[in-house]
Amino acid sequence: MLSSEGLYQLFNIPAFTTAMTSSTNVSCFHEARRVAIFGGTHGNEMSGVTLVNLWIQNGKEIQRKGVETKPFITNPRAVEKCTRYVDTDLNRAFTTENLSAPSGDDLPYEVQRAQQINETFGPKGSPEAYDVIFDLHNTTSNMGCTLILESSKDHFNLQMMHYIKKAIAPDSCPVLLTEHPLLKYSTSRSVAKHPIGLEVGPQPQGVLRSNIFESMRLVLKHALDFIELFNEGLEFPPCTVDVFRVSEKMDYPRDTNGNIIAMVHPNLQDCDWEPLNPGDPMFQTFDGTTIRYEGAGTVYPTFINEAAYYEKQQAFVTTRRETLAAGAIKKT
Repeated sequence: MLSSEGLYQLFNIPAFTTAMTSSTNVSCFHEARRVAIFGGTHGNEMSGVTLVNLWIQNGKEIQRKGVETKPFITNPRAVEKCTRYVDTDLNRAFTTENLSAPSGDDLPYEVQRAQQINETFGPKGSPEAYDVIFDLHNTTSNMGCTLILESSKDHFNLQMMHYIKKAIAPDSCPVLLTEHPLLKYSTSRSVAKHPIGLEVGPQPQGVLRSNIFESMRLVLKHALDFIELFNEGLEFPPCTVDVFRVSEKMDYPRDTNGNIIAMVHPNLQDCDWEPLNPGDPMFQTFDGTTIRYEGAGTVYPTFINEAAYYEKQQAFVTTRRETLAAGAIKKT
């Protein structure tokens, strides 16, 4: 982990910045003492499953001074079967309705599991909830190492993501902002005060690739380093973070019976985070006809041709680029 002096050099921060910002507008947060790392929210996404099981056996790698870091398999039945879920998607199960429903064996397994996780790591939205939860995922899409942010107003997470992006540069680490007035995800990590998703791919379901495994491991290292530095009293100055904000879900073209009649176009396949302009090829029908994007402006698709999203009637998600400003933060 970098020392304070090393951090200043990494971010090109003058040594006097902390003293200067202390007299300006600084957001204060409690120390992040309780941190959880979730793997197996989807039981066939093997990087998170393997890392968490590794850390359950020997957690030395993820321990930081003054921080209780708990690795946790969220959906053990799905992990055992190496399937995404048993009854329903656990990563969409943390709704108010599900968490407040009377418990019982008649509930879908993942709803029961959501209630148990909420009891252990929450309750969601309460002062007793865990400070940070990292939820580890794989994607079959060519998304690289992607951090998932749920709120543009979470300056703690923005600062952490800024730190991670700088630490792994020149390698890329896009930030996907899922904040949207009409799209509610109700994720497992949303139980925490500061939820962070990590999506790394491409990796097939049920497969473990060494490069994807190590990329995920490296991002977690830097994230935990950030928490330790914050807890030690380091003040992080204002910064900006480029993000891709979720805009619209795009389905495959279908016939009147709901059957898919086109595929992702070769020019779009594997081009996550690259611009899709009006008139660009988007789908290709089975007879070779090109269907072009007809949106009003440039978008940046991601989760392109994700295997798990066929059941959700989603070919990809469009995003729009924007820059978020994060204020200075320090521990209270």
